[in-house]
Amino acid sequence: MKYTTLPNTDIKVSKICLGTMTFGEQNTETEAHQQLDYAFDKGVNFIDTAEMYPVPGRAETQGKTEQYIGTWLQKTKKRSQVILATKVTGPSSGMHYIRPDLGFSKKAITEALTHSFQRLQTDYIDLYQLHWPERNANFFGKRGYRHYDKEKWQDNFYEVIRVLDALVKEGKIRHYGISNETPWGTMRQLQESDKHLLTRAKTIQNPYSLLNRTFEIGLAEIALREKIGLLAYSPMAFGILSGKYLHQKKPKNARLTLFPQMSRYLNPQVNFAVAQYAQLAEDYHMNLAQLSLAFINQQAFVTSNIIGATTMAQLEENIASIALTLPDELLKEIDAIHEMQPNPAP
Repeated sequence: MKYTTLPNTDIKVSKICLGTMTFGEQNTETEAHQQLDYAFDKGVNFIDTAEMYPVPGRAETQGKTEQYIGTWLQKTKKRSQVILATKVTGPSSGMHYIRPDLGFSKKAITEALTHSFQRLQTDYIDLYQLHWPERNANFFGKRGYRHYDKEKWQDNFYEVIRVLDALVKEGKIRHYGISNETPWGTMRQLQESDKHLLTRAKTIQNPYSLLNRTFEIGLAEIALREKIGLLAYSPMAFGILSGKYLHQKKPKNARLTLFPQMSRYLNPQVNFAVAQYAQLAEDYHMNLAQLSLAFINQQAFVTSNIIGATTMAQLEENIASIALTLPDELLKEIDAIHEMQPNPAP
């Protein structure tokens, strides 16, 4: 395994982070524990989850992912050996079963954190993240920004940061991060922290893959210059970059077969790009999944690559990507495909 540090901290994290959003929906508790055991044995010390998981979000399953991680931590007594990240849910019209007050008020964050502590069977979180902005800024599956003059949100960056800063000082969280943020929101976060001498966000968790490199446009420079590390999520684009959905295939028990509503990666442009990347991987005698992950692993602005799997075979393959280094000539060919079909998956 390769390691890096959370920016501006002394916390060492594995370059591969275990994503867990299938725990409780596609994976049982036993399977979740098997994944955690294997990942830990392979040197993965970084685990990412969220209070709203598993995905897709449902009242019947909400919180199971954290519960499964909590029972594993209790069973193995490895809490001090792992870096644990979770998230507080932002406003969402379909998730009020989590709590009526969805957002980042002091009351909402305190309640969310308390429940995460209970499910995870811990009394501190290493990295606590805002799952998505409260304002109208980022929508899953949409590339562009649409401004609403009558938006209800009022600028509250300072108030939210102050709550998180207090939690750091109390020892309930060690650091915090943002997620699904824009360049404007990221800079406002950092500037407000600096202005008021409060703790800064250390990470940003946004989508990043061969099919969605929008992070490079405005956020990569911010990540490097401001030292806020990317935790790249959906690096396999819901498994699309394994090639298993090529030629309109619908593999049994695959995520997009089970949950066709997750359609952000299903379009002709994606199919075209994946076919090109699949051929490139074959030309270099590589596995497409490992090529896709290795590309992310070696980006300078990436702190950790959040991989996820529903089977042990997938998990083994994904973690093994850390051993690959893509040569310059291959990276140039990846860029050439990207130029032909840039960012087909929002």
